[in-house]
Amino acid sequence: MTKAQRLIYDDLGRSFSGKSFLSIHDFTTEQIMRVIDLAAALKAEQKAGVPHPILKGKTLGMIFLKPSTRTRISFEVAMWQLGGYGLFLNANDLQLKRGETVADTARVLSRYLNGIMIRTFAHSDVVELAQEGSIPVINGLTDLLHPCQVMADLLTGIEKFGDLKGRKLAYIGDGNNMVHSLMYGGAKVGMHVACASPAGYEPDAEVLAAARADGAEMGAEMEVVRDPKEAVRGADILYTDVWASMGQEAEYEKRVRDFAGYQINAELVSLANPDCIVMHCLPAHRGEEITGEVIDGPHSVLWDEAENRLHAQKAILALTMS
Repeated sequence: MTKAQRLIYDDLGRSFSGKSFLSIHDFTTEQIMRVIDLAAALKAEQKAGVPHPILKGKTLGMIFLKPSTRTRISFEVAMWQLGGYGLFLNANDLQLKRGETVADTARVLSRYLNGIMIRTFAHSDVVELAQEGSIPVINGLTDLLHPCQVMADLLTGIEKFGDLKGRKLAYIGDGNNMVHSLMYGGAKVGMHVACASPAGYEPDAEVLAAARADGAEMGAEMEVVRDPKEAVRGADILYTDVWASMGQEAEYEKRVRDFAGYQINAELVSLANPDCIVMHCLPAHRGEEITGEVIDGPHSVLWDEAENRLHAQKAILALTMS
């Protein structure tokens, strides 16, 4: 039995079996660390040429109501490397856009598939899909949360620093689904998170309160400030996202004005810790929320982070669908 198999099939690993992965907030620190440990083991095995067909014969339905480069490719490759099959379903492949309810869709897909990954707008649809179906549902992104991305981010941070407890992450930009999941993830591993957003773009108050409650157990603080320079002082990780997310294109020009001064550039990086790393969930708009100089510079771990989507998601799939 490989290390990855041991991590899946012991008591902690089995605690995931059949469960949905909708939010990092739903899991204990030990469970979140198990996902990360398994992701690291699967990554090492894959690079060593050790096959791990843990999901042989199983099928993941991948619903994309929001398109994506990284999410689709990483989940498809993940299922193939795990011995299973990833079935791509866009809006035109389903009856959801023609009035079939989420609940009915969940019941039907549960008869065909072993798991569902969905990338969509309303978080309530993902919750309903999980409640009404009888198979695990994985949140590939909603307007509220982006948990799979953050699992990859935590894996990347641990690869660089060894441990994230007591470290600080500074998020610069829109208080969106990205920072919501970063706060939930930071709270679980004991990492402080400071979010610098302009007025009117702060993180959701309920998410912030829940993350602060989780963080209190691990000694991690969640704070929201206006000044990016204040946020990055003492930071080990700098993080940003696009100023206008999918579905916000009509607000683009206003957001460019509102986020002036909220760019990760060489000057801002110089105010953080000397060995800091810079992350971005991608796609990046070079010259807007982050400069090309930083993306291609010595502090950037964007490509490691993007690769780790594959390994983190393999861990989630293996734990929930095995």
